[in-house]
Amino acid sequence: MVRDQIAARGVRDTRVLEAMSRVPRHLFVPAQSRSRAYGDHPLPIGRRQTISQPYIVAFMTESLALKPGEKVLEVGTGSGYQSAVLACLTDKVFTVEIDGELAREADATLRKLGYRSVRVREGDGFFGWPEAAPFDAVIVTCAASRVPPPLVEQLGEGGRLVIPVEKGPLSQTLTLVTKKNGKITVRELLDVLFVPMTGEAEK
Repeated sequence: MVRDQIAARGVRDTRVLEAMSRVPRHLFVPAQSRSRAYGDHPLPIGRRQTISQPYIVAFMTESLALKPGEKVLEVGTGSGYQSAVLACLTDKVFTVEIDGELAREADATLRKLGYRSVRVREGDGFFGWPEAAPFDAVIVTCAASRVPPPLVEQLGEGGRLVIPVEKGPLSQTLTLVTKKNGKITVRELLDVLFVPMTGEAEK
């Protein structure tokens, strides 16, 4: 998976590649999907949600340029797979999931597998995690029609935010937002297709 799907497509960060090699992806998908866990595609995880394609997980993670000791917020915990990858890069991982059942299952899986540095919260990720802010990096694993202002506000100086932004029907662009000297810059990275953000983002 790492060699043929990720490194071959240009992901070069050795720490990201190592993390993708270490995290047991098959333990973050339903039992009936485990034989396909390392395929080049997303998979359903129940509750109308998915686990992203391995390359997309790696690409988004590399785009964060996360350093050891930096604090990262994930919006959309899902099964906890992306959280586990992030936990290989820093010991300060905060993740928010709007679906209570998924949040509890992900927390249980992460703890069982030893990823105890990940803090899981049930809540609407549109609003981030104010008490834990500021964050050095924010990663959003669901598509929004706009970049949620609370997430930008919770970015610290030099912070990076990676989020799929809707451009039209079935059209989304992975977008990198950076904050430097109080100024925001936006760069489009890649066409993607994610499940939509729910909750406040739908209003």
